[in-house]
Parts: sequence; C-alpha cells; structure tokens
Amino acid sequence: MKRFVAGESRSQATLFPELLDDFVSEDNPVRAIEAFVEALDLRQLGFKGVDPHATGRPAYHPAVLLKIYLYGYLNRVQSSRRLEREAQRNVELMWLTERLAPDFKTIADFRKHNGKAIRATCRDFVVLCRRLGLFTQAIVAIDGSKFKAVNNRDRNFTFAKMKRRAEEIEKSIERYLRQLDSADQGDPAVTEAQTAKLKEKIAALTEEVQKLQAIEIQRTQAPDQQVSLTDPDSRSMTTRGTGVVGYNVQTAVDNRHHLIIAHEVTNVGSDRSQLSRMANQARDASGIEDLTVVADRGYFKGEEILECHKAGITIYLPKPKTSPSQAKGMFPREAFLFIPESNEYRCPAGERLIWRFKSVEKGQTLHCYWSSACPNCTMKGQCTTGKHRRIKRWEHEDVLEAVQSRLDQKPEMMRLRRQTVEHPFGTLKAWMGSTHFLTKSLKNVSTEMSLHVLAYNMKRVLKILGTKGLIQAMRA
Repeated sequence: MKRFVAGESRSQATLFPELLDDFVSEDNPVRAIEAFVEALDLRQLGFKGVDPHATGRPAYHPAVLLKIYLYGYLNRVQSSRRLEREAQRNVELMWLTERLAPDFKTIADFRKHNGKAIRATCRDFVVLCRRLGLFTQAIVAIDGSKFKAVNNRDRNFTFAKMKRRAEEIEKSIERYLRQLDSADQGDPAVTEAQTAKLKEKIAALTEEVQKLQAIEIQRTQAPDQQVSLTDPDSRSMTTRGTGVVGYNVQTAVDNRHHLIIAHEVTNVGSDRSQLSRMANQARDASGIEDLTVVADRGYFKGEEILECHKAGITIYLPKPKTSPSQAKGMFPREAFLFIPESNEYRCPAGERLIWRFKSVEKGQTLHCYWSSACPNCTMKGQCTTGKHRRIKRWEHEDVLEAVQSRLDQKPEMMRLRRQTVEHPFGTLKAWMGSTHFLTKSLKNVSTEMSLHVLAYNMKRVLKILGTKGLIQAMRA
C-alpha cells in the first residue's frame, strides 16, 4: 500500500533492546509503583511471607504481588485471572515484576490473606501525602455511597420481600388448582399434557415455600432481620430510584486536591451514625487539629454533632426538614425564638413559652416549653392542632444552633461539599464497572476498596507532582 505508513514483516528478525528497562520511559507510572513498594516496610505492615520458609517450594515475595495489584488497580484491571494474563504479555508489568508471572490463584490468595496489611499500606500512602504537605487545606467533605456487592437482589431477603413472595406463590398455587379443577370436570380446553405441567408447577412452588420457610428462620435470627445468600455481609440499601444489595462506603475527601484522606466500608445503609468516626479518622490521618468538616443532611444526628464539637471539629451540616406541621403549612420550629437569659421561647404571636418540665427520651435529656395563651390565640390554626404548641429542647441544643448559624453565614459550603466529595465516588465507580465489588464478605470488600482508594490517591498525586516528583519525594 503506497502513500501509507508501512509496517514490518511478521517474519522479519528483530533485535530487541538489550535492557528491558529501555521499554519503560522515565516518567512511566510503573516507576512510581516500584519506588513506593520498595520504600515500604512490608514486615511492619504485616504482610505474610516476607520471611521465607527454609523448606518447600520457594514462594513469591509479597512485594512482587503488591506491585501487580497496584498496577492492576491503576489500570482498571482488578481480576486475578486478567492480572495473570497481563503479567505474561504486558511489557510494563514484566518490567515491574522482573518477568515473574504468578498464576491467578497465587494473586487472588495474596489479596485474600493480606487484607489488614493492604489496608495499612493505603493508610501509609495517606501519611506520605501528609508529609508532602498536600493536606494544608483544613476543609474535608464527608459522604457515603452505595456500591453493589456480589449478591443478586433475588438472593437477598427482607421481611417485605418474604411477605410479597409468599403472597405471589399463594396466588399462583390457587390459579393452578382452579385450572386442575377445570380439567377434572372434563374441560376439553385442558389437555393431559397441560395437567401434568400444572402439577409440576405446583410441586415446584411447594418446594420453594419450604425453602422460604427455612430462610425465614435465618432471617428472624439475624440482628437486622435480613439475609443475603451469596455474600452474607451484604445488605439491601435504598438508593435514588431503586434499591441495591451492597455496601455503604464512607469517604473523607480534602477540598484542595480531592484526595481521599480516610475511608471505611460498612453494611449499614444509613449515614446518621458515621459522622464523628469519619471526622476523627480524617483528623488523625491529615494531622489537622482545627479541622473543618462539611457533610449533607443525611449525617444530621445530635449525638454525632456533639462528639465532633467536643473533639474541636467544626461542622457544617444542614438540618433535615421532617416536621409534619411544616408540611401542612404550619409554623416550623425555627419560627420560635429561644431566649437563653430567661430560658423561654417567643412564638410568632409574641407569646412566651415558658419551661414546664424535663424528661429523658431515647437517652436524651429534653426540656419542654409551652404557653398558656395557646387556646385563645388567633394564630392557633397556623401553629398546632392540639391544645398547646409544645417545643422540646435538647440539653445540647445550642451546639446544633451554632452549626445552623455557621451554615447560614456560609451557604456556599454545601456547594463546596458537592464539588469535593462527589468526584471521587464517580471516578471509582467508573473504574470498577457495573459490577463494582468482585470479592465477598465485609473483610474482603474492605481490602478491595483500599486497593481502589490507594490507586485513586496515587493517580491524583501523579497528576499533582508528576512521576519523577513523586519518586523523589518517596526517596527523600
């Protein structure tokens, strides 16, 4: 073909470079992986196999297998079987492993048996970022996202699912029995073959009922009244639009470079009890004492906010609007002004709601206020349907009011949260594909997530410092 770039003949003898190193450029990311792994103290991190056995077949050094996984997760190759093939044909991986090519079982077992050490390695890279001064911005955004587990929704059972399936089976059996009755009465429309088929369907449904009864026993014994058959640790969680059987991944992301400072995998669908733990993890990892944390309204819980306040962490968090009175067009609680000097509230009509008594509900000490003028008030229809409009105030309500006051002064913090923490989740889910996690159980899923976070952070730092800059920083 004339006037085109011509290739070489496949039968042409070729003199390859004398060194495998010549195939890898100086700014290739695999050199950063090499420098990072070589700088780690694998024994202190807890990797198994650092000290070889005196007898038996020689094993692969854990550094080799860790390099394979880091390369795989950086290049969106998470499967152990695909990593086995890449080690045999990929020049970059050949350079990284010095032409060692472990089989897929060895690669998979390394991830399975070194979960704690891999999670420690992820934290070690965060420490490196901290030493490089990448966490000087004192604002951290916290959020959670649902990731799919290796568990189909049909293999997850909750009370609602069991009830709905039992009703469906009962209706199907009744329909098939009516058709059999028609056959017994000599209905020519129902043939002998159809009758046999109906009996098979009824037998199959009866067998399914027995299986569901056995699953129901397991479900009632579970702490959260839920059972997953494929991945026993995965849980059914609500998401936008539809539910998902998976895990709730919590992250704390810094505002400046969008690096994931801290992360945790949970199988609890709600975020309400995650705020203080993630905020403290972010402060410990970043080394910033006067940390500022911003989160969405799903994290609003008085006890969690109080814990952050006691720890000296500044919180920006909107309060969810769940008041039924406000939904009916009545005065919201915010319309009642608290006067601390006299320990009373002032209502929209100008009346005083004085302190009446103290009670304890769900472990919280609450103070109750109301006004005697409510029955004769002209604005009562806009306020309450009862005899009095009662206001209950938590003993630490001033902490929550301070959070709301800060947010009122800086409403742009919510936009900052969305711009900061949504980006890493979108990137990670794009890397992981539609199936998300490949492993089962909370322990193994946490290990897999740590590898994703480590690869994400490393790629971010490579963009910030460059390959040579990161290598020099690690060697320094």
